[in-house]
Amino acid sequence: MSAEPGQASSPALRIRGAGLRRAERELWGGLDLDVQPGEFIAVLGPSGSGKTTLLRAILGLEQLSTGTIEVLGSPVRRGGNRRVGYIPQSRPLPPETSLRGRDLVTLGVSGHRFGPPIPRRADREKVDALLAEVGATAFADRPVGLLSGGEQQRLRVGQALADDPGLLLCDEPLTSLDLANQQAVVALIDRQRQERNAAVLLVTHDINPVLDRVDRILYIVGGRFTLGAPEEVLRSEVLTDLYGAPVFVLQAGDRLVVVGAPDAEESHHHHDEDHR
Repeated sequence: MSAEPGQASSPALRIRGAGLRRAERELWGGLDLDVQPGEFIAVLGPSGSGKTTLLRAILGLEQLSTGTIEVLGSPVRRGGNRRVGYIPQSRPLPPETSLRGRDLVTLGVSGHRFGPPIPRRADREKVDALLAEVGATAFADRPVGLLSGGEQQRLRVGQALADDPGLLLCDEPLTSLDLANQQAVVALIDRQRQERNAAVLLVTHDINPVLDRVDRILYIVGGRFTLGAPEEVLRSEVLTDLYGAPVFVLQAGDRLVVVGAPDAEESHHHHDEDHR
């Protein structure tokens, strides 16, 4: 949802000449990217290509080797920006975790304050509103360790929305979720984009759950990248050139399947390295 021609719009995210190296290997370089308010961009690529590292750089947790990043009109700083929401991978919390669902969301509302948490009526009302927004009211007082993966991820979305973010960063938020829960989480993310004009940058290995909502795709492979609309990027000849090896994009019913790309067959559960 980029601004129409002639409309003035300040990007929610502006990246210029960005590059990042690990030891002797360049994860990516020369990256220029503007993400407009209300725009949904998916970030694709094999493990080790630097997708998560890009999100960490935007969050101020990783220092660029070259270039600059501005978030909501301000340079990225180490302490982060409260108007940037972050949704991590859907990894089940240990069953013995005694934290309640509402406690997890409360951390997003008041966790930035110094000193012991002091309950405030306004905070409680906000937490209740967030729980209702993500459909988590019914299980809000249960220990999170006893909740399903989909229920836990709804709570993580509620936590990420606590400060009404203008930019929402999502790192494989659909991992390990069944189709119904994938659809539910995608709908929650997309509602923030549509109703509040938030920009969304979502890292994923499987484009299918978000394909009908995505405006553009950033595809990173081996230090190279391509950026464009889904119909421009998800083409056999484009990905073959990017990978430097034969890659085929096939239509299987209502799904796209990428065949021949390294990591294309890899399970979504094998993404534990820090520099994806």
